[in-house]
Amino acid sequence: MLVKNLLPAFVAIGSAAAQSGTCSISGGTTTINSQADATGLASCRTVRGSVVIGRSAGPSIDLSGPGEITGDLKVADNGIIETLQSSDLATIGGKFQLKNVTKLTSVSMSKLTAAKEIEWDTVTNIESVTLGPVNKVDDIRISITSLRNLDALDLGNVANLKLDNNARLSKFSSNLRTLSKNLVLASNGIGGIGLEVELPNLVWAVELDINNVTTFSVPSLKTVNGSARFGSNFFQSFSAPNLTATSSGDISFIGNAKLTNATFPKLEAIAGGLTIANNTNLDELTGFPKLKSIGGAVLLRGNFESVEMPALDTVRGTFDASSSADISESCKAFDKLAPQNQGGNGVIAGGYDCTSNNTQANEDTDGSTSGNDGSGGNDDKDNGAVGMALNTGLFAIIALAGFAVAL
Repeated sequence: MLVKNLLPAFVAIGSAAAQSGTCSISGGTTTINSQADATGLASCRTVRGSVVIGRSAGPSIDLSGPGEITGDLKVADNGIIETLQSSDLATIGGKFQLKNVTKLTSVSMSKLTAAKEIEWDTVTNIESVTLGPVNKVDDIRISITSLRNLDALDLGNVANLKLDNNARLSKFSSNLRTLSKNLVLASNGIGGIGLEVELPNLVWAVELDINNVTTFSVPSLKTVNGSARFGSNFFQSFSAPNLTATSSGDISFIGNAKLTNATFPKLEAIAGGLTIANNTNLDELTGFPKLKSIGGAVLLRGNFESVEMPALDTVRGTFDASSSADISESCKAFDKLAPQNQGGNGVIAGGYDCTSNNTQANEDTDGSTSGNDGSGGNDDKDNGAVGMALNTGLFAIIALAGFAVAL
């Protein structure tokens, strides 16, 4: 009887060091095709290698026994499995992948606290996930699931976090402190427009790509190394009260239809460009009181009645502003900053254009090139160059969001 119980483990694993409880997998990967195969691993405290749940395994797989899998744990293209559990697994050294497992409803691994990477993609019936929670992970991608919350994750410092197309995920609140690469949010919540995001402890991020959220709260954020892009969101107000600089990228707000207020009270420097375009309810652009330096171009397009940047003393690219309303008084202030060959003091290094009463301020896409005589409030100028820049900005946002969904 003992031989029968041990035999599956040796067949699946290849060799075992019984004294240490460490099982080394011959060839690096073992495939679990039945619960009997999974039970064969029960005597192992550590599995050295990767474990793959086969396409025909299920409907229930219990991996209790091992406390650590040094490689990956993968379940992919399995239309049978409904529950996956382990009462002992604490660490996955590689990727924890659930991909195209459309009948899976429950994952229970109450001791799991660490994984190198989490990838859950097309897990459309998942209702319950119980983890340690996981507090040590580098990369997370959760896409096309029916998860209602992410309580199974207790995040502190991660590299990449991507959440997209999770139809039932209406709120994401996390103690996340740093993001060393990217945060991408897109098309979550009912109808893709329902995600509330609260990150009260986030102080540093490299890239932010925020789409289709109803709130985005980052009260502690101080530094963005790369870019912060906000596209097609549904929040009325955004504030980054402690953000002081972006060290290499842009800040952009494009197509946020409900936005009425955006404030950056401490922001002094943007290493890249500033784009604020087609936010049709944003009447006043006055939320940059300390902004001194913009390393790239400035593109402002909308229904603004007032545009103010009183501390601005360096723009290394072009400055292009146009509104459907009368911003002639605002333009007078910016006229003084125009390049010297346009009659200004040279604060703006590139071309300068500032126009009012442009009925196409939110939709100028004719792609032609405009001239410039340097005077603010000139309503007769061709604004095609601005439209081209807007198209480019919009394309960049859409392409990035599409890339995130496709990953």
